[in-house]
Amino acid sequence: MDWTISESQGLSELRLQELRHDNGRRRKCKLEKTSMGDGEVGAEQLTPADGGRATSYAPGGVEVSVVIPCLNEANSIGICVSKAMAAFRTAGLRGEVIVADNGSTDGSIEIAEKLGACVVRVEARGYGSALRSGIAAARGAFIVMGDADDSYDFSEVPRFVEKWRQGHDVVMGNRFRGEIKPGAMPWHHKYVGNPALSSLLNLFFNTGIGDSHCGLRGFTRAVYDRMDLRSTGMEFASEFVIKSAQLGAKMAEIPITLWPDKRGRPPHLRSFRDGWRHLRFMLLYAPNWLFVLPGAAFMLLGLTLVFWLLPGPRALTSRIILDVHTMIFGVIFTLLGAQIFSIGAFAKVFSYAERFDRSGTVSLKRIFKRATLESGLLVGGALFLAGFAGCAWVTWQWVASGFGPLAQVRQVLFWAMWLFLGLQIIFASFFLSMLGISRGTYIGDYDLK
Repeated sequence: MDWTISESQGLSELRLQELRHDNGRRRKCKLEKTSMGDGEVGAEQLTPADGGRATSYAPGGVEVSVVIPCLNEANSIGICVSKAMAAFRTAGLRGEVIVADNGSTDGSIEIAEKLGACVVRVEARGYGSALRSGIAAARGAFIVMGDADDSYDFSEVPRFVEKWRQGHDVVMGNRFRGEIKPGAMPWHHKYVGNPALSSLLNLFFNTGIGDSHCGLRGFTRAVYDRMDLRSTGMEFASEFVIKSAQLGAKMAEIPITLWPDKRGRPPHLRSFRDGWRHLRFMLLYAPNWLFVLPGAAFMLLGLTLVFWLLPGPRALTSRIILDVHTMIFGVIFTLLGAQIFSIGAFAKVFSYAERFDRSGTVSLKRIFKRATLESGLLVGGALFLAGFAGCAWVTWQWVASGFGPLAQVRQVLFWAMWLFLGLQIIFASFFLSMLGISRGTYIGDYDLK
C-alpha cells in the first residue's frame, strides 16, 4: 500500500483521524501470516475504508509490524524486507513490513513494493520523521524498527517478540554485548561516541541501557502512543529511550550482531553533527544538569568567597593574597549562579507543562505548592530590603566622613549583592507565575493527588 503523509500534518492528528491514501491509488501489500491449520502465507488487499482510515485485515489482527526508514537504499532494502518476511513465516507470526520512504529516487520504493512491503511516503525529511510516520501507519501491537542498510539482521525479530511476550514494553538491541563485525562501525563510534552518549543518557535519566543508540529495537504500540515523540532527526533514538525511562516502561536488552552495511553509498549519518544533536537534545531534556546544578555550584562558590573575604584579606601563601578583587568575583559568581538557577526553574515548569519531564512530577508539584508567587516576593523583598538598608548605612557613614575615601568597599559589595539578589528573586517569581499561567500550571494552585 502506498500512503502519503504531508509535512504539515501532525502525527498525533494523523493517528487519531486518518491515514490518507496517495492519489486514490491502491496497491497490494503482502501480510505474512500462518494460520493454525494450513500454515500458508497469504496476501491480502489493504484498502482503506470509506473514510480512508486504516483498519485490521488479518484474522486476529497483525501481531508484529516491522518499520524500516528508507532513503535511496536500493542495494539493501530488498534484503531487509525479505529477511523480515522470512522471520514471520519461520516464527509463525502475523506480521507486516512498513517501509517509510523519505524521498528515494533509486528504485527503493519499487523493490519494497514488489517484495510485499507497504510503503509510506514521508515528505518531511529526517530519520525521526520517517519513523514516526511509519509507526503511525503500522497496525501491529508490537513494532520492531531497524535500518534499511542490512546492518541489522531482521531475522532477529522473533527474539524481540519473545521478550515482548515475556512482558517487556521496550526491547533494545545491544551491539556491544553481541558482536560488531569488522568494518561495521567506525572506531570513534565504537570506542568514543556511542559509549559516551550512552553513559550520559544513563547519568542524566537513569535509563540502565548499555547501547542507547542501537537502531534495532522493539516496543509496544501502547507504550509508544504514550511517549509523544517529537524529534524529526537522528535524536529520535535518544528521545525514545529517555521517554521510555520516564514512563517507567519495562525495558530489556538482547545481544545482537552489527554487520557491515550494504548501502553502496556514503552514510546519511554525520558523526559530529548528529553526535552534537544527540548531546544537545539530552541537555535540553535535563534542566537539572544544564541549569540547576551549575547554577547552584556557582552560587555556592560565590557565597563562599564573599563570606570568606568579608572580614579582610586572606593569604594563601607568602606571595598570594586574596583581597577585595577576588571578593568582586565572588559577588559575580553568586549573581550569575542565581540567574542560571532561576532559568532552571523556568525550564522545569516548561518541561513539566509540555510533558517533556514525566519523572518527578509529584515532587515538582509539592515544591510549587509551597513556592508560590507570594512566598517568592516575600523572600526577594526581605533580601532586597536588607541589602538596601546595608547600602544605606554604608552611604550614611561615607556622607558623615565628608565624602572622603570609601573604606567600606567590602561592606558595599556584601550588601549590594543581597540587594541585587533580592531583585532577581522578585522578578523571577513574577516570570515563573506568568509562565505557569501560560502553560496552565499556575504555581501555588496544584492539587496533590
